[in-house]
Amino acid sequence: MSKSHPPQRDAGLAFARHDHALCAGETLARAKAVAKARGARLTPVRHRALEILLEAHRAMGAYEVLDRLASDGFGKQPPVAYRALEFLVDNGLAHRIRRLNAFTACMHPDKAHAPVFLICRTCNTVAEACAAPVRDALNRAAANLGFTVERANIEALGLCPACHTAAQ
Repeated sequence: MSKSHPPQRDAGLAFARHDHALCAGETLARAKAVAKARGARLTPVRHRALEILLEAHRAMGAYEVLDRLASDGFGKQPPVAYRALEFLVDNGLAHRIRRLNAFTACMHPDKAHAPVFLICRTCNTVAEACAAPVRDALNRAAANLGFTVERANIEALGLCPACHTAAQ
């Protein structure tokens, strides 16, 4: 039995059973609306790259995305994937997961936010969670040292519920 939750209300959706087709479809629709409102052109290759990232709640490397794009007839040259992924990140439609040197679709493309990423070290599933309390603590700690945080990418590595259960 799958549960259906709008992605913006359920930060742990990646780790929960849910109607993934609905989740991906809703997120893609919001991303398309955001791109249109910004005047950003979601070309066929960019659109397909976003769909590929939305097919699973996990981080994907650029070459994995490139392989999928190539199998869909978009070419096998690395710039094809890198340009599409760069566009998606620059327009807030995807995030770069630095720990994995990979990318994941933004689950909240229509919201200004700075998430924390919870990364399963076993299956690479990535959940995007609200980082406001973490960011506030970081900013306070930095301010105590006279430092101003301009950009931070907060990633936590651990086990998702399924992998944690399997490990026991």
